[in-house]
Amino acid sequence: MCNMRHIIDLSDLTEKEFSDLYKLTNNIIDRPEGYTDACRGKVLGSLFYEPSTRTNLSFSTAMMRLGGSVVGFSDPNSSSTAKGETLKDTISMVSSYADLIVMRNPREGAAKAASMYSSVPVINAGDGGHLHPTQTLTDMVTILRLRGSADDMKIGLCGDLKYGRTVHSLIHFLARYRNVQIYLIAPDALKLPDYMIQFLKEHNMPFCEAASIDTVLPELDVLYMTRIQRERFVTTQEYENLEGNYRLTADKLRHAKKDMLVLHPLPRVDEIAQDVDDDPRAVYFRQARFGMFGRMALLLTLSKLPFQRAGHQPIGAHGVKCSNHKCITQTERYLPLEGTVGGRCPYCDGVLERIL
Repeated sequence: MCNMRHIIDLSDLTEKEFSDLYKLTNNIIDRPEGYTDACRGKVLGSLFYEPSTRTNLSFSTAMMRLGGSVVGFSDPNSSSTAKGETLKDTISMVSSYADLIVMRNPREGAAKAASMYSSVPVINAGDGGHLHPTQTLTDMVTILRLRGSADDMKIGLCGDLKYGRTVHSLIHFLARYRNVQIYLIAPDALKLPDYMIQFLKEHNMPFCEAASIDTVLPELDVLYMTRIQRERFVTTQEYENLEGNYRLTADKLRHAKKDMLVLHPLPRVDEIAQDVDDDPRAVYFRQARFGMFGRMALLLTLSKLPFQRAGHQPIGAHGVKCSNHKCITQTERYLPLEGTVGGRCPYCDGVLERIL
């Protein structure tokens, strides 16, 4: 992975890089005591601009299990961001202190922007509803370790497919496998975004849309559940009318394959009933533990890269702007942005518009 300085999208890894990373993850899972000093003396800069429990704790635990240390913040109001410091300046400073940076930011494309100003590897821990590569690493370790392969797989993606960055990242990565059939299970208000539908078509990934879990459950090898957020709906009644269609129960599982895997990036609310937890097909808590080991492998691999000073970047947009109001370019106006009208934003994949 000598040329892979940042992890913005797991799909940026070559097949060999991912294979090596997966092999290392398995070694750590099987023999964790052999890695207790692997990152001794290394410092992880942990920058969480929005709340996180699993990802934040998982990265911190991963670094400490490797013998390293962690600095940073989990609340931007306790950092210089509250004083108006730019992302560029924050990253420039933290990369002077730490050996690696992990960052979660509500702005889409923020991780890509951060990587442009960092002299150490940047790991994207989630940028808005865009991507979440280390969750995809977690998902793939789970699928490959428990199923053996992701080829010839029927996978149902259920819940919030519009804002679910975990789903977007997973689809990106599954494009490299053979004969993956995707079932999109979501209400109209939370369907997969158009640019992701276009991605499926461009990569010849067969997919179909379903109105409920029940109609496709018997077909699936993997069911990937996500949380549907009440706040996405206009009224509580609208949410409650749909809720049952996207809720997995032990009774529904009677119709699923005996070896189907149930995954969830967590946290869950009520989309998976408590009576599902004891079913051997429910692997989401094992999935979370696999994620810690995957992050250990990633931190160890990236920690071996040499220091490299960030290069010069031009300033400002030239003739175009991103149409996505959640894009990092909307707030960090100094970020360079070029392209053709109708093309894709290099930060968030939004559509570029002409500056008026």
